[in-house]
Amino acid sequence: MTMIVDQTAAETMRHAMVASQLRTNAVDDQRVVAAMAQVPREAFVPSAMQAMAYRDTPLSLGGDRYLNAPMVTGRLLTEAYLQPTDRVLLIGAAGGYTAAVLARIVASVVAVEEDPALMAVARAALTGVATVELVEASLSTGHPAGAPYDVLVIDGAIEVVPDALVNQVKSGGRVVAGIVDQAVTRLASGRKTTGGFGLVAFTDADCVVLPGFAAPQGFKF
Repeated sequence: MTMIVDQTAAETMRHAMVASQLRTNAVDDQRVVAAMAQVPREAFVPSAMQAMAYRDTPLSLGGDRYLNAPMVTGRLLTEAYLQPTDRVLLIGAAGGYTAAVLARIVASVVAVEEDPALMAVARAALTGVATVELVEASLSTGHPAGAPYDVLVIDGAIEVVPDALVNQVKSGGRVVAGIVDQAVTRLASGRKTTGGFGLVAFTDADCVVLPGFAAPQGFKF
């Protein structure tokens, strides 16, 4: 990908992001903060959007897809309680930014994306990152061939978590996602246990909505 943003300016914006968007919004896992301070967001978005990569709002990636604001990504990964040995299934890889952040913290990442244009951006940006496997597939299908996973990260807001994704998580595994609840987006976390699975919202946030996760009529979180 051609970089059109001055790297000194980008580094300044990245440190400002950490100070004003992460540290002031309960992103208190220092590994997450450190990774987001190192990964260049501008490398994972279309060239026309690179100058806006560090804004505190969702960023358009084209095709009705968006990159979450840094605070949303930071809060989701903080609530995942990541461990160095974790295998993570990431749904909604988009241009690969969250996968790159995760790769600095966990053992391996399977990143699923269904948009071919975004997958091309991710492949270019993640070249040489051996611990990330990019899978082009339906977001709601995931990657069962790699299951079971320690953590499921759904990098966007959805109306319902499909059983197909829950089934790919180990018993005791952690799940973080955005949820759409009566037209309001929230961030939520939970665990899969032998007795079932559920998500509990922990904050309201402007989380980007992922396609393909409509709830059956009458369903409520």
